[in-house]
Amino acid sequence: MEIEGKLKEILPLQTGVSKSGNEWQKQSCLIETDNEYNPIVCVNAFGDKVKDLNKLEVGYPVSILCNVYSREFNGKYYTSIDGYWFSTRNTESFDARLKNKTNEMTSGNSEFVEVKSDDDLPF
Repeated sequence: MEIEGKLKEILPLQTGVSKSGNEWQKQSCLIETDNEYNPIVCVNAFGDKVKDLNKLEVGYPVSILCNVYSREFNGKYYTSIDGYWFSTRNTESFDARLKNKTNEMTSGNSEFVEVKSDDDLPF
């Protein structure tokens, strides 16, 4: 999923140690989208993705590719949004890059040549 909007705020870094003794770090950011209802979205960055998040500047348009998932705890569901690709919006978005790649592959400059044969074999 891609979320685009203006980077409103980068929240403080959170760190800790897991039960298995591994250190972890997490940082969240607030994105102001152009949605009419609930325009603010909180996206989390974990581990080395925190460095990518901190390259962005508050107040500028950004694009974030993320995973959205929910998990159950004591009969209630909690939803998380974890970012894995952070960039400024002035670069091409993921969808635009995908569309350009598809157009290149389907353009009229095909290298395939139709071969006519008298054989009726299907292979």
